[in-house]
Amino acid sequence: MAGLTLHLIRHPAPQIAPGICYGQLDLPAESAAPIAARLRAELPPHLPLWSSPLRRCRELALALHPAPIFDERLREINFGAWEGRPWADIPRHELDAWAADIANYTPPGGESPSQLQHRALAFIATLDTPEAMLVTHAGIIRALNAAAIGKPISACLDFSPAYGGRTVLRLNVRAVNAAADSAAVAPGCRGKRRNQCQC
Repeated sequence: MAGLTLHLIRHPAPQIAPGICYGQLDLPAESAAPIAARLRAELPPHLPLWSSPLRRCRELALALHPAPIFDERLREINFGAWEGRPWADIPRHELDAWAADIANYTPPGGESPSQLQHRALAFIATLDTPEAMLVTHAGIIRALNAAAIGKPISACLDFSPAYGGRTVLRLNVRAVNAAADSAAVAPGCRGKRRNQCQC
């Protein structure tokens, strides 16, 4: 299989106070029903669906598909000791270290965006279908966007897919497999558009 089309769907908006750091916190989210109804009208029928097991993705996946497959590799980035803390309470020296190397810095007990990209690409390398739906998180969508355009993940860290939005990617599987092997990260540009990492 040389080509793979992915419909990347971001979960509904999580219910959490502003200013709180969250990645793998298992948060409730806004209702999945209206988002699922809209997406069903947009999506091709009978596609397989994989999802993050976190609640904000799980509920949408179950509303979209009778038998979604949940995979841990589709979880959001792990912020480790930062999870659930106000950003204002995170030690300044840790935030400064993160800002200095945002793609590769690992929060205490967590993972870096480059590590997240490595597991996302490892998941994609296991797919044996020409087209699929993934219900997942902004971090995973950024990582796969970067792979699709042949850029390091640092090129797309500012790309912000809409809650409940759909991003369609067409991937060269051989290139993705090569990227999964290297998972290289280097300085890049910033993405701004809703459904495209513009570099």
